[in-house]
Amino acid sequence: MATVSASQRRQQAKRDYDAFMAECPTRQLLDSVSDKWVGLVLCALDEGAKRHSELARRIAGVSQKMLTQTLRTLERDGLITRTVTPSVPVRVDYELTPLGHTLVPVMVGIKDWAEAHIDEVNTARHAYAKAQRSA
Repeated sequence: MATVSASQRRQQAKRDYDAFMAECPTRQLLDSVSDKWVGLVLCALDEGAKRHSELARRIAGVSQKMLTQTLRTLERDGLITRTVTPSVPVRVDYELTPLGHTLVPVMVGIKDWAEAHIDEVNTARHAYAKAQRSA
């Protein structure tokens, strides 16, 4: 059996986790975190722990089904925790994990960029649509 150097192991790991490769697990993660509801949920939870109903009020337009699905995905990926407090009715709180906190600056940056540049994007969209109609 051939001996593999640390440098060769690092190079192999880079090849194993190349999001441009179809089989790469990082592609699945990118798919999860690029969902619009994920970004909004993470930004909302950056304000502190919230219940499902608080998140639903904070994030206009999200359906109960999509919010539940998004929260399950984030919990599965280790980005949020779900804490059940036995009471009547049962209280369930969601909050960011340390790993989730590392993703928040990226999501906040994207949200802030979108808010700052939406006028330019809308101008480009209108110009594109006009060009398509006249083509």
